[in-house]
Amino acid sequence: MSRIDTLEGALRRANRLVALVLGAALVATVVFVLIDVIARKTGWGSLGGSDEISGYVMAAVASWGLACALLDRAHVRIDLIRLRLGAGGQALMDVFAMIVTNGVVLLIAYHCWPVLQKTLERGSRANTPLETPLWIPQGIWFSGWAWFALSTTLLSLIALAYLVQGRRAHLSNAIGIGSELEQ
Repeated sequence: MSRIDTLEGALRRANRLVALVLGAALVATVVFVLIDVIARKTGWGSLGGSDEISGYVMAAVASWGLACALLDRAHVRIDLIRLRLGAGGQALMDVFAMIVTNGVVLLIAYHCWPVLQKTLERGSRANTPLETPLWIPQGIWFSGWAWFALSTTLLSLIALAYLVQGRRAHLSNAIGIGSELEQ
């Protein structure tokens, strides 16, 4: 097994762990919201903050989940032209799509940092009863974008290495579309 294969495997395992943590966070959030709703309906009162906390969890799941979806090849791509090409053309289109995705994600992550930076400088808090220090949810949100940027960068480098080595099957398994038509 080459270093590239080892790196790809490690990236996939890390993203599976992230997906498990995100799933647990979603389940815990659902249970919290259900308990809060039941408590309100039965007259026990509200636990408070379920709407705020669930919003923070959704932002975290969205930013962190993008990398998980990328490694599972779950992002939407239009494959109309790609499927009409030969294996070499498909490999080039896959690498091109990965590099463009990488560039966009790096740009977004770069522009996410000033949001967190201003929050840290100002010591901003949520204008809610919980008065959550906003650096906490924004830090988790930003770190998700940073993880997505790292994942796209590593996957782009892995794809380029597979392309240079002529390992088209590995390249397709790593970043190909994986659509039903292709299989």
